[in-house]
Amino acid sequence: MLRSTRRLYSHSSSYRGVKNLKTRLTELIPEKKEELLNIKSKFNNVKVGDITIGSIIGGMRNNSSMFWQSTTLDPETGIRFHGRTIEDCQKLLPKVKDGSKSNSFLPESMLWLLMTSEIPTQDEANSLSKELALRAKSLPQETIKLLSDLPQDLHPMTQLVIGLASLNKYSSFSNKYASGQLGKENYWDSTYEDAMNLIAYLPEITGRIYSKITGNGGELLGVLNEDKDWSYNICSMLGMVNSTDSSNRCNLTKSQSDDFIDLMRLYTGIHVDHEGGNVSAHATHLVGSALNDPFLSYSSGILGLAGPLHGLAAQEVVRFLIQMNSEITSIDDDQQIKDRLKNLLDSRKVIPGYGHAILRKPDPRFNVMLDFVEKRKFTEFKDDDNIKLMQKLSTFAPQVLLEHGKTKNPYPNVDSASGIIFYHYGLKELLFFTVIFGCSRSMGPLTQLVWDRIYGLPIERPKSVDIAQLKALCKVN
Repeated sequence: MLRSTRRLYSHSSSYRGVKNLKTRLTELIPEKKEELLNIKSKFNNVKVGDITIGSIIGGMRNNSSMFWQSTTLDPETGIRFHGRTIEDCQKLLPKVKDGSKSNSFLPESMLWLLMTSEIPTQDEANSLSKELALRAKSLPQETIKLLSDLPQDLHPMTQLVIGLASLNKYSSFSNKYASGQLGKENYWDSTYEDAMNLIAYLPEITGRIYSKITGNGGELLGVLNEDKDWSYNICSMLGMVNSTDSSNRCNLTKSQSDDFIDLMRLYTGIHVDHEGGNVSAHATHLVGSALNDPFLSYSSGILGLAGPLHGLAAQEVVRFLIQMNSEITSIDDDQQIKDRLKNLLDSRKVIPGYGHAILRKPDPRFNVMLDFVEKRKFTEFKDDDNIKLMQKLSTFAPQVLLEHGKTKNPYPNVDSASGIIFYHYGLKELLFFTVIFGCSRSMGPLTQLVWDRIYGLPIERPKSVDIAQLKALCKVN
């Protein structure tokens, strides 16, 4: 059986006298519930918008019909976390304080912001890092064995789904619900415990998957360091840290190792959530609305994330950049690069990594990834033609797309940069990129699942229409 997490880290305990996340969340619940109840009781019949036939058969685009607690996505300014932009978060959220040159905020501090709508102090962020590291120690042996027994060539996202779903056996929510120990007012408490455990387990689960697909039999390539942050431990267990904690399988220098860890903090920090309508977030919310536990709910989100139109985009960009570099004669021949792009569009193909379903401006997440590169373009990336091509395309591709005239958003999204940067540091198993995405995305939908239970939101059940009803609405035979 799973060792009780509470023996490792009690939610009522404190780290160096600092109030922890669950304690602060508990304090906020009465006010937040009253706020939503007031809106529901007084304004229940206020219309939000109109639904058209085009939106019904077009993927429900722009239908404002979901309640999402933590993030909103604006077509012009991009993602906002409780009203704060990525730029705001970079300035305000605590960073790691270990003497390194890290410039990226801790994803743990973003988790605190998502849960509470508040900027944590440095001590609160550090406390949350410590809590996740301690919770991580209770990953069940049965899940570890299950992962080790999976075929090496099984898709990494399939392995992730299997690992997460297997944890349902140890779910606090499911076990207490089945035994009749839970009242509706207490659903959120055990949901929170499961959600935090799931997030804490991800570094080891992903590390074992990476070891499996790289031919290391599923044995970890690094160890959990409970004095380090969540992103560091992801990197350690991937064998991508230059320290005694990790195998350093790519022989990274200390500077490269520090950069890779900083990259992981940046990537996982900005991918935590993208409002509720994307497939992984919506799937988690939908399955969770049937009172499934966080492990099964987020497993469904991971299944959605594995789709080529959602989480697999970064690897397509990497293939595209490598292929184009193999076909052009010089990375410095700008006209040749533009001509390649024009020929691609003329042949009715797409430029991967450009455009977005909602955004109509450059993706702010892309901007911060590009900034990561710009700060190192004369040092770490000076000889990497794939990185150089990525940078050039961010200028050329929008021009070509606008000239072609068949796009609402010609600008780069985050996928146009993220994968090729990971590839540069030695993470070259393209199918694995989405597993890292899955680590990050856990924080947003699981925060929402906790708040779904706090608010007592009902099962999601929209009404559907058939072709006859559509024709009747259109007054056609």
